[in-house]
Amino acid sequence: MSTATDAVRSTAPAGPLGQSVRDSLVVAKRNLIRMSRIPEMVIFGLIQPIMFVVLFSYVFGGSMQIGGSTSSTDYRNFLMAGIFAQTVTFATAGAGAGIADDMHKGLIDRFRSLPMARGAVLTGRTLADLVQTALTLLVLAVVALLVGWRVGSDGDTNIGKVLGAFGLLLLLGYAFTWIGALIGLSVRTPEAATSGGLIWLFPVTFISNAFVDSSNMTPWLRHIAEWNPFSATVQACRKLFGNPGVSPSDAWPMAHPVWASLIYSVLIVLVFRTLAVRKYRSATV
Repeated sequence: MSTATDAVRSTAPAGPLGQSVRDSLVVAKRNLIRMSRIPEMVIFGLIQPIMFVVLFSYVFGGSMQIGGSTSSTDYRNFLMAGIFAQTVTFATAGAGAGIADDMHKGLIDRFRSLPMARGAVLTGRTLADLVQTALTLLVLAVVALLVGWRVGSDGDTNIGKVLGAFGLLLLLGYAFTWIGALIGLSVRTPEAATSGGLIWLFPVTFISNAFVDSSNMTPWLRHIAEWNPFSATVQACRKLFGNPGVSPSDAWPMAHPVWASLIYSVLIVLVFRTLAVRKYRSATV
């Protein structure tokens, strides 16, 4: 009897934090297995950003003025940080739809009946989405290199800075999936979660410096774009990639984009994770 008890204790988590981590990883594994069994989810998630890369590079390249130049190469190098950031944020809609689908099928209720940490269901889902986002970014970076994107095209960079830029992108994507989680818990159907997840993303990504130099916008719109968390990450990535950036600005996020990106993303995680876990508890009681 004592041997069996010792075995149970050895496999038990050290405390609430240990249980939360273990349960989150179990749920993340479940979602990754589900994604691998539905490969069209990953394939369709890759097609859209690849289309954006090709269309923006060849349709708008040569028509946009970046730093006084209309070179398609300069615009392509300017563009890619924005495309990367748009890709990780658009994963929000998929996260919301997945959670709404689990709610609709009653899977969340079955999870709740198990002795597991309450926030683990949402944390596991967001971690699985983060893995998928990382895979998408890897494929997208290869496509970008094929169409002519190069790091260090307008400044010094190194492998550490490049990896740091991709780290900021993944952090932004992870932060935005918590917004998607809250939306998924707040609607009744996966279709509504998808629509709700995209409606606000379009103004966030397009009222920014992702595709054009925000200095060319009207003053009130420029201020919104410069203080947009999305713009901070885009500008930080351009700086770390050594690619052309927007015109100098007195706005703090544009003057200190790396710090601004980190602060924005961490705040979004803290705020929306708290709201999502609270909503999860009230929605499943």
